[in-house]
Amino acid sequence: MINKFRALPLRSRLALLVAVAVAVAVAAVSVTCWFVVRGKLYDEIDAKLKSQNAPLQPDDIALALRTCSQTPAGRAGYGPKPVYYVQLVRAGSDKPCVSAYSAGTVKVDSGDEQVARDADPTVLTFRDGTDTNGRAVRVLTVPAVVQGPEGGVVTDAAVTIAYPLEETEATLNDLALLLLIVSGVGVVGAGAAGLWVARAGLKPVDRLTGAVEHVARTEDLTVRIPVEGEDEIARLSRSFNSMTAALASSRDRQAQLIADAGHELRTPLTSLRTNIELLARSDETGRAIPPMDRAALMASVKAQMTELAALIGDLQELSRPDAVDRGPLKVVALHEIAEAALARARLRGPELAFVSELTPWYVRAEPAALERAVVNVLDNAVKFSPPGSTVEVALQAGELTVRDHGPGIPADELPHVFERFWRSPSARALPGSGLGLSIVARTVHQAGGEISLGPAAGGGTYALISLPGAATPPPVVA
Repeated sequence: MINKFRALPLRSRLALLVAVAVAVAVAAVSVTCWFVVRGKLYDEIDAKLKSQNAPLQPDDIALALRTCSQTPAGRAGYGPKPVYYVQLVRAGSDKPCVSAYSAGTVKVDSGDEQVARDADPTVLTFRDGTDTNGRAVRVLTVPAVVQGPEGGVVTDAAVTIAYPLEETEATLNDLALLLLIVSGVGVVGAGAAGLWVARAGLKPVDRLTGAVEHVARTEDLTVRIPVEGEDEIARLSRSFNSMTAALASSRDRQAQLIADAGHELRTPLTSLRTNIELLARSDETGRAIPPMDRAALMASVKAQMTELAALIGDLQELSRPDAVDRGPLKVVALHEIAEAALARARLRGPELAFVSELTPWYVRAEPAALERAVVNVLDNAVKFSPPGSTVEVALQAGELTVRDHGPGIPADELPHVFERFWRSPSARALPGSGLGLSIVARTVHQAGGEISLGPAAGGGTYALISLPGAATPPPVVA
């Protein structure tokens, strides 16, 4: 049953739930109303029975007990046909003595006999019963009192006064039918209203579903859903718009990366192809290339292969999403990484002077990625420093600074230095792919730090890398 319900469309489920909820509420109200009305009607009948209490005079009771007629005798000239049932019940006998005022005979039950036996004048009992013809009546039973020499004397008999319930039951039946009709109309109306509410309330969901299906079918990420209000549907629409915008931006960046990579790969590949064709033509024609020229060609091919491998490695690094596991983060000594990077930089710039002042600083990062970032910053300093100049490196309280004495970066180019494949016009002739600083910025940000470049006093460029950490390594947990 539950599976069938879950298989229904959302609109049908909402309409069904509303109809069931209204049906339960209407049923509860109708049943309560019926019982309240029934109680009120029975209270009125009980009040009538109380007002008719003791219709028999003591002499009539004594006479009835002596004669004990089993059927109403009736009296001529006493007006219209009696409405109430009046009779005497003796203790130990289920045969009542019917009064001449009675409209009929009521069946005696054990409760009536018990009232007669107890003979307690303060006791009044009400019950539902039937007469000898099977009609429903409301019965009041009280002890019978006979006038004696010293006043009222309670006998071992009881007086039962009953009122027919035909009109009351007819009223209750009509009320039940009316409540049933009203409940049915209410449930049907609630179901229709629930279906209308479901359709109106799910229109934004329909729009969202249509937009998602359109994106899945056409891959059109420019679709946006109008946002109205501040409810959950509006939040969902905003989230969808943000998601499509992020996907569109990601796809644009991917397309740009592919276009830039193709452009950057074309130059070394073209040069490499030209050199290889020269070598191949020399072998095919038998015309030897002079040894010095051949050595230069081979050196050029080797350099281009190295540049191409570096470019491919940088592209692989940038193609990895930030969410991809890049290896476990470890507590590493930033000063030791800087020392290792300085050793490599000295090999690449033997004509330069390096001045360093490194104080201990420990950070949590991926060791290989962080070392590569520091090496890239120092490589840039070596690349743009004139021969005989000085490269200054310092590490103080988590701030690693690298200062060169090169031409510096113009102010209008500083906002672009961390963009992928961006290269200053003055550096286009130098080797490189324009990806180094992008990788550095990404690595530093993943470690929770910041990086910035700016002009240095007296000329050159000043690079600052700030990483959170501590001057002492954390204790080792056994």
